[in-house]
Amino acid sequence: MRRIGPIFVSIALALLGFSSKGIAQTIKIGAVVPLTGRYAAGGAQNKAGYEIAVQQVNSAGGVSVGGKNMRLELVMLDDESDPTKTVARLETLATQGVVAYLGGFGSDLHAAAASIADKNKIPYLGVAFAFHGIHKQGLRYLFSPFPKSPDLTKETFVFLDASIPAAQRPTKVALVLERTDWGKEMGSLWESQAKQRGYQVVASGEYAPGAKDFSDLILKAKSAGAEAVFALPSPPDGMTIVRQMKELDFNPKFSLIIRAPDPPVWSQNLGKDGDYVVLSPGWHFAARYPKVGELNEAHQKLFNRPADPIVGPSYACVQILADAIARARALDRDKIRDAIAATNMTTVVGPVRFRPDGTGEVKVFFQQWLKGKQELVWPKEFATAPFAYPAPPFSQR
Repeated sequence: MRRIGPIFVSIALALLGFSSKGIAQTIKIGAVVPLTGRYAAGGAQNKAGYEIAVQQVNSAGGVSVGGKNMRLELVMLDDESDPTKTVARLETLATQGVVAYLGGFGSDLHAAAASIADKNKIPYLGVAFAFHGIHKQGLRYLFSPFPKSPDLTKETFVFLDASIPAAQRPTKVALVLERTDWGKEMGSLWESQAKQRGYQVVASGEYAPGAKDFSDLILKAKSAGAEAVFALPSPPDGMTIVRQMKELDFNPKFSLIIRAPDPPVWSQNLGKDGDYVVLSPGWHFAARYPKVGELNEAHQKLFNRPADPIVGPSYACVQILADAIARARALDRDKIRDAIAATNMTTVVGPVRFRPDGTGEVKVFFQQWLKGKQELVWPKEFATAPFAYPAPPFSQR
């Protein structure tokens, strides 16, 4: 009986990634990702980015911690796209001794996760959410190398001003806004930026997510002479909006639709009607930064295509974490947290630094659907196709 205690201690230490002599064998990091449920398509991209990055870090010798090379051990759990399960899975990982968390997909999941990370004092890296409001809660352990609403709205007008001669710009703008916290945030910022840059918001309206009839908003925009439309719908809502724009013969010169056009289903369902829409999913595989080639090659072998948009930012999270652990020189969560906060490096998504609120100073990418493909049109130095403007009427596509 006297041997049972030590045996159990050894087993527990092994489960936590430590030998019986107290020497860490691996660096355990935890990821909670929606592998099933409504966000499963996005979660699959998180998963691919995390797993490819961990494999490549380990193949290159792992992470040097205080002079000793150690392997990353990724423990990934499925939250089924349910915020309550996100919380439960993160608590499970905390008991398993993870030194950091990697997040999933969608603002509501990240909002639930970030507060738990702060409660447990475990650094949290998350992408695939633009909602800035999460970062206004004073959370010290939340970091996101991903464009937020202020970045997206400001870069909208930087892109337009740099891409279109002044005399041809679509200065009359219509906002079609989802009635959510993120919709309110983006709408307010777009209005503010438009005013500062000489654009006029001539129509603005809200709708409930899942709405089936957008004709009132579309007709108001059309009658106001809107030349551009800015919106941020879910994929089903976005596809319905475009179909009804065509039915009501509303042909803006420029359409920026955040989120809805990100997945391939956009072009599959809309065909030519889905072309010319501009989107900002967070990254593009044509970005010429270090390690992008290796990432694309690995993704091509696994999925027979270059890396998807959220794969890049997810991969970057592992790059940032590995770099921070090496600089922390210890598997101490607070030291790792402080090292992440001091990040100043180039990742597959470009240069990354963090502001005091945990938001990342990162590049904003704009893509455009052209001939059924997502082409990178901004930044210009990485463009895979010229920005197509103005969009032709639906009847001429």
